[in-house]
Amino acid sequence: MRIGQIVIDVAPLRESRDFRWLYSGRLVASAGDVVATTAASWQVYTLTHSSLAVGLLTLTASLGMLFSLLAGGMLADRHDRRVLLLATGLPQALLAGALLVNSLLQHPAVWAIYVVMLAIGLLQGLGAPASTAATPALVGPSRMPAAAALNGMGNQLGNLAGPALAGLLIAGPGLAACYALAVACFAAFTVALLFVRPLPPTVRAPRPGFRSLAEGFRYVWHSGVLGGMLLIDTNAMIFGMPAALFPALASQHFHGGSATFGLLVAAPGTRPGIVIIAAGIVWGGAIVGFGLVRSLPVALAFLALAGMGDMISEILRNALLQIYAPDRLRGRLSSLYLAQVNTAPALGNVEAGIVAELFSLTASVVSGGLACIGGALLLGALFPSLRHASLAGPQDTDARPVPEPAD
Repeated sequence: MRIGQIVIDVAPLRESRDFRWLYSGRLVASAGDVVATTAASWQVYTLTHSSLAVGLLTLTASLGMLFSLLAGGMLADRHDRRVLLLATGLPQALLAGALLVNSLLQHPAVWAIYVVMLAIGLLQGLGAPASTAATPALVGPSRMPAAAALNGMGNQLGNLAGPALAGLLIAGPGLAACYALAVACFAAFTVALLFVRPLPPTVRAPRPGFRSLAEGFRYVWHSGVLGGMLLIDTNAMIFGMPAALFPALASQHFHGGSATFGLLVAAPGTRPGIVIIAAGIVWGGAIVGFGLVRSLPVALAFLALAGMGDMISEILRNALLQIYAPDRLRGRLSSLYLAQVNTAPALGNVEAGIVAELFSLTASVVSGGLACIGGALLLGALFPSLRHASLAGPQDTDARPVPEPAD
């Protein structure tokens, strides 16, 4: 199967009513989450004037998500995935409402933003593996690569539209409008789920616990494809993720305000393994270019190039995850993938904030981009299985069977 075939194939949306509802609801919720996160980052920066404080905010939310993702993956392999999504969707709307209330206070509490974002991260971690693992049951094995590509593009669309919209709302009606929109988006996701049929796992996993979780880790450890792609993306996100610096860059480097900040956040919007490695190199090179220029249009162009590399990488990583993960482990492997996707950028934000505090904004961005390029080249050489991965599935699987623990 060629890469182009999965990028443009909308057959899963056309053929599966349940997938249309889940996809649409997830797309809206993703946009709402990005709007709320962007608004919270800007609010923390305006209250503290610290890039490190912004980095710690994203780390707080991601750490909450990390721990709950591990539990969510085990639950998704044992219980109805639709029920898990319903149980975590509406509470997120209520938490976004708490951010709304806090933003309307005369003196908004910074600690309250951290607490609410931590709680949102916890809920998203519990539900995200169920959302990812539900896709194969809705579209069937033959449509899994195309559905994974649509999910990846949907995530990128939310990441593109959400920050730009947040920047406009902050500059116009204000922060409260951002949080109100997030409330509506999370509520819409919950409503969409009501139209999706029950989604129990096809193979019921053992009871949640250390043995169940260890089985997922062992599979990733033995899989050169899944393990390699996780390390490649981790390297890119830790060393080439300057998002925590965007508020300071918007105001100090480009002499702008919230609208400029929104544009900076929104701009990053052959064999798949080779393309994933190349995308990491493109990301790092574009980040270096972004750090060296002072022209806002040129900087946005570099971020757009980085975003293009990230979009291609995410589409292919989603496809490889669905193809190379066996159904009995899909929830747990999805949780490990999502844990990396959400935690690595947070660690990267903290790293970028620390380097910026010790040296400068430019030094932080450029050094991170160079480290990203070097890491992608090294990891690409160390994982030949990733370089030879195919969208047609494993020919000679590099992930040896993992014994199933007793229930």
